[in-house]
Amino acid sequence: MDRLASFGNDPFDKPPCRGCSSYLVEPYIKCAECGPSPFLLCLQCFTRGYEYKKHQSDHKYEIMTSDFPVLEPGWTAQEEMALLEAVMDCGFGNWQDVAYQMRTKTKEECEGHYMKNFINNPLFSSTLLSLRQMEDHLSRTADTAIPFKPTDDPPRPSFDSQVSRDMAGYMPARADFMEEFDNYAEWDLKDIDFVDDDSDILHALKVAVVDIYHSRLEERQRRKKIIRDHGLINLRKFQILERRYPKEVQDLYDVMRRFARVVGPIEHDKFIESHALEFELRREIRRLQEYRREGIQSFCGAKVYERVKRIREDERRKRNMLCDVLQYIHDAQLFINANILALYTTSYYNTALQRSAPPLNLTGLPGTEKLNEREKELCQVVRLVPGAYLEYKQALLNECRRQGGLRLAQARSLIKIDVNKTRKIYDFLIKEGYINKA
Repeated sequence: MDRLASFGNDPFDKPPCRGCSSYLVEPYIKCAECGPSPFLLCLQCFTRGYEYKKHQSDHKYEIMTSDFPVLEPGWTAQEEMALLEAVMDCGFGNWQDVAYQMRTKTKEECEGHYMKNFINNPLFSSTLLSLRQMEDHLSRTADTAIPFKPTDDPPRPSFDSQVSRDMAGYMPARADFMEEFDNYAEWDLKDIDFVDDDSDILHALKVAVVDIYHSRLEERQRRKKIIRDHGLINLRKFQILERRYPKEVQDLYDVMRRFARVVGPIEHDKFIESHALEFELRREIRRLQEYRREGIQSFCGAKVYERVKRIREDERRKRNMLCDVLQYIHDAQLFINANILALYTTSYYNTALQRSAPPLNLTGLPGTEKLNEREKELCQVVRLVPGAYLEYKQALLNECRRQGGLRLAQARSLIKIDVNKTRKIYDFLIKEGYINKA
């Protein structure tokens, strides 16, 4: 989500939506692929998938808003700009009118916030003069290129490499960027031509366009100067320097990076270094307070305490690790025991069902009249219909005559039924003398 400054409190200062022509209200959508003029849509047109000429509904987009804190959590960037505009319109000290124009803050809140962050803040008060001097310097050197220091020459990577992309397309040989900030600023001048028969209004309009172009060039030069002074070209070197701080200081560094453009590089580095030193001092104070609570009064005792503390922490970590391993083994054993219990329960239940199954009633079944009493009893016990029994009996007799004998494994390969039933039929035929063992 892009965080941009607000256009102001007046809704008519905002650009219109390209879909419904209504004045935009934050948050709104900006197409990231259409240009050079921004293609802006309100949320309603964006959700409907509005398309116009080259703009398609599947283009990449940015969410434009200024609803984020800058100096204090309770003040958004839009309210900061509104406060500064109200002070410029109403005058310093006229806090009643400033609060009336702000509409979202009281008189006391406006006065307290402005005095705290813009008047009594040493960070801002010490740099107001340097900012004014920098603006004068920019106005004098707006037409000259800013050479980067040869002593801090950045690397010269090949075109379209990862290092080149990290350097934002900077070309060291030309001390310039491949794509400038506000790269299409010259488009507004390409059709302007001063002629003698221009009216006064038209001439003044053309001069105003040129003045606007000069202001955009000054902004471009200002950004280059910030990049040069803070050494932001070599991004990897900048990141390596940032990683030398503790985690807490790195978070502060990331938050305060947006103010690097306000102060100089030396002041910014001093600010970060002072906070890093403060962090180290606070940590050392906490350590000394811990020694005092434990009754340690000498540095020799502190060394012994630290060594014993490390040993105790290692033992605690090993115990925790051992507890985790034992808990894992216990859980695994419970899982295995539960599976075994479920397996035995299922096997016992199936066996109980088989044992409790009643004998088969052969009354009226085809082929019953061809069986003798012992064969009928076998069919009732193994719950086999007479027709299937006669078919299995004939197959086993034919195989026994052909082989001169028959084994149980051969009988099981011939009869594709339950192996227990096959064994009972095989034993019955052997006992009755119908077949012989091989």
